[in-house]
Amino acid sequence: MQIRGLQRPIYRAARLASRLATKERSDVVERRDAVARWRQAVRDGLTVAQAAQAVREPLSTLYRWEKQHQPKSTRPHTLRRPKRDAKFVLAVERLRNQHPMWGRDKIAALLWREGFEVSVSTIGRILASLVKRGVVQSVSSLRKRSRHAPRRHKRTYAKRLPKGTKPSKPGEIVQVDTVHINLVPGKSIRHFTGYCPVAKWTVAEARNRATAAAASLFLDKLQADMPFAVEGIQVDGGSEFMAQFETECEKRKIKLYVLPPRSPKLNGGVERCNAAWRYEFDID
Repeated sequence: MQIRGLQRPIYRAARLASRLATKERSDVVERRDAVARWRQAVRDGLTVAQAAQAVREPLSTLYRWEKQHQPKSTRPHTLRRPKRDAKFVLAVERLRNQHPMWGRDKIAALLWREGFEVSVSTIGRILASLVKRGVVQSVSSLRKRSRHAPRRHKRTYAKRLPKGTKPSKPGEIVQVDTVHINLVPGKSIRHFTGYCPVAKWTVAEARNRATAAAASLFLDKLQADMPFAVEGIQVDGGSEFMAQFETECEKRKIKLYVLPPRSPKLNGGVERCNAAWRYEFDID
């Protein structure tokens, strides 16, 4: 069975571990089977030497397998330690700190210019040891950090809009959005629009800037102009719908829902209203 979504190195490691475990089990079974056949031949009347010859294994080997079915590790007790020039290691560390996203190939080119005659694989092993010691950071961790940058604002009240949620009565979920409007060259405003998809009711207000404070003031007009109570609001991930706006919604006990990223279709009603405003007032 293969679980989709995992990275390729995980699959490779799993296959290797499976092969090693299978080989280890087969070795143990083979040893136990040979010892069992040898002892059975001895019980049938053969000598231990004749039985070993019949099993086709050395007698000393069969005695050893009888005492220990598990194969011993062939790893040497004393491992060879690599001998590297301290100046060369410091040079690799210096260049990696100067260029944190560079790999062994680019660093090797700079070292060759400085007169170091070493292979690219040696530089790669030194970089791996530096990463293991924590002297430098791995490129993968730096890339992951850049992709998953911290958010500008941590939401404390707003919730992600549940999948398939649709309002059933007026004011249950009002769609709110802003649109950028150019009045004259060099002068632009932000147009706040609120739309109820059940009652087909629209409220709009123009502001100089799209800030959280301006969005909070738009709540006054939204509640005053709509002939029904506003119970919930759904917005996109714009910064104007964070901070003070979120606090104001919590204070007024208005549910605040945030759309998933890259999902303008879920805000289709208010987006269509924005297009209507542009058409009716002939604005760009």
